[in-house]
Amino acid sequence: MTGRLVVVGGGQAAFALVAKLRALKDERPITIIAAEASHPYQRPPLSKKYLLGEADLERLKFRPESWYADNNVDIRLSTEVTAIDRSAKSVTLSDGSTLHYAYLALATGATPRRLPAEIGGDLDGVFTVRDYRDADRLGVEMQEGRRALVVGGGYIGLEAAAVARGRGLHVTVIEMADRILARVASPATATILKAIHTARGVDVREKTGLVSLLGENGRVTGAELSDGFVLPVDVVIAGIGVAANDGLARDAGLEVTNGIVVDAHARTSDPAVFAMGDCAVLPFEGNRVRLESVQNAVDQAEAAAAVIAGGDAPYEPKPWFWSDQYDVKLQIAGFCMGFDDTFVRPGQREGSVSVWYFREGRLIAVDAVNDAKAYVVGKKLIEMGRTPAREALEDPATDLKALTL
Repeated sequence: MTGRLVVVGGGQAAFALVAKLRALKDERPITIIAAEASHPYQRPPLSKKYLLGEADLERLKFRPESWYADNNVDIRLSTEVTAIDRSAKSVTLSDGSTLHYAYLALATGATPRRLPAEIGGDLDGVFTVRDYRDADRLGVEMQEGRRALVVGGGYIGLEAAAVARGRGLHVTVIEMADRILARVASPATATILKAIHTARGVDVREKTGLVSLLGENGRVTGAELSDGFVLPVDVVIAGIGVAANDGLARDAGLEVTNGIVVDAHARTSDPAVFAMGDCAVLPFEGNRVRLESVQNAVDQAEAAAAVIAGGDAPYEPKPWFWSDQYDVKLQIAGFCMGFDDTFVRPGQREGSVSVWYFREGRLIAVDAVNDAKAYVVGKKLIEMGRTPAREALEDPATDLKALTL
């Protein structure tokens, strides 16, 4: 347990890695290099409770600032790694100093894609949300009665729409694909969530793209849509996906493919360098995927910590996700990639419903809308590798819990 570990990044994966090492009684020196001025904090609430004013930054921090000193963790805030020298096992920092490592962990995360400047993406009033400063700026703009345009009908866009509507804005969501959630969920789930937003007054426009943003005096005032409609807007929120922060790894000669490629032990193509969280491309069911979730960031980082501490157990992803929109909680068990069949099962309470996904007859995922029982049972079945009889699953009278016995 000797030799410095340098961790690049100050988010969920970085903190989970360090906390797990200390929980394993690994006493090696650790340095975290964090670009932000704040100690590590939870990011999902930024676009939900934080933006609604229901939680402040201190409440979002994983641990008090004293935890780092108490656990012999050197954390350097407002600092970036500008280069990696793998042959010298060192990193160059933005202050010009050099830091040597025995192991290097890249937990660099991902960056929201911005709307191109050539179509008005650099106008005032146009936002993405990556950190608390972005959320602070957007929060000032979210004033009751204003008109908000959300570009992108994925989970991030829909969550932003829910918050804006909750704060009294008039909200339009545009999605250039045939439907919302086209990349990440079934048509059935998309239909359920679209109805939830429409019932709350959100104007959801599918098959509609953004041509350009219009502005006056450097401030966004409108949006020209692909159907020719010109929409007056005061605030624009881009929810058009994220890009893995893999540039540092690429420049260092590590294998990169839409993210930093790692093996089942979170090692990159250099065995002294690990990567984890949203920036990492990992093996899952015969494919290389990036799992953009808190669950994966934590689980993969903790598995990597065990390897760094001397273990050799591979990380076996068991994906789960969630999305809070209004008073609706969507819980997702499994990973629906490659599904070829679904069915919808009504829940026991009013407004609860679940969508069950199959690939070649095997249960691979469940989307549960206000239906915790379906989520818990579906998650357990998937982790057990069990697919119950279809008739039993589809029958609303079936006790779901009995299917796991």
